[in-house]
Amino acid sequence: MSTPPVLVASDLDRTLIYSAGALALTMPDERAPRLLCVEVYEHKPLSYVTEEAARLLTEVKSATVFVPTTTRTRAQYERIRLPGPASPFAICANGGHLLVDGVSDPEWAGAVAARIAAECAPLDEVRARLRTTADPRWLRKERTAEDLIAYLVVERELLPESWVKEFVAWAEPRGWTVSLQGRKIYAVPKPLTKSAAMREVARRTGARLTLAAGDSLLDADLLLAADLGWRPGHGELADAGWQAPGTEALAERGVLAGEEILRRFLTRAAH
Repeated sequence: MSTPPVLVASDLDRTLIYSAGALALTMPDERAPRLLCVEVYEHKPLSYVTEEAARLLTEVKSATVFVPTTTRTRAQYERIRLPGPASPFAICANGGHLLVDGVSDPEWAGAVAARIAAECAPLDEVRARLRTTADPRWLRKERTAEDLIAYLVVERELLPESWVKEFVAWAEPRGWTVSLQGRKIYAVPKPLTKSAAMREVARRTGARLTLAAGDSLLDADLLLAADLGWRPGHGELADAGWQAPGTEALAERGVLAGEEILRRFLTRAAH
């Protein structure tokens, strides 16, 4: 009888992959790591890993059931070309879509949509609130993702902290979670969670151990649900000093944190 697998569910942006602005290459230029581009958007390089991280990720994929776990839409996720073999499962739209061999599982998507409809204020109401309260001086774009999530692209340095707090206070009792990540403010229905989708993959694979990593408020439930988790030294969770049993706060920041997270995955999966 084969040994049950280890499942690794990892956030992508600012956890494993990094835009140029998020690399945090603070060392002297001549000591900077070589980078591999893993995403191109509108004919321009967008996201990177180090070459060492690419090697480590290939090993992780060979040793575990590796599940990319992202708030990105399916189309945004499909732009990414991660090193190593294709992952049989992926979680997109913060758990709204569970991809199996690249195709969204319709039963899963339908069940999630039904919970949101029953427990949360409608997406149109949230969007209307965003449109009427956002200031054109700092708002750049207003968008939705998969008809599940609302988000704004903003000029972060002009965004008042008071506006974010007021929007959180409005959204929470209506069943929505708010997360500020870089230049984006996400409004996500509370039933839409990465952890629920991870548990479903664990059930289907019979995983004996679940490992996770993430940097944002939207990753907190994933880290809490996993047997062991790691968060980098940057991001929303680090800024808030977020801690939880079973989750290790790493000192590394930027793209080197991605390397360290992959090392932790490999070390723990080997036990």
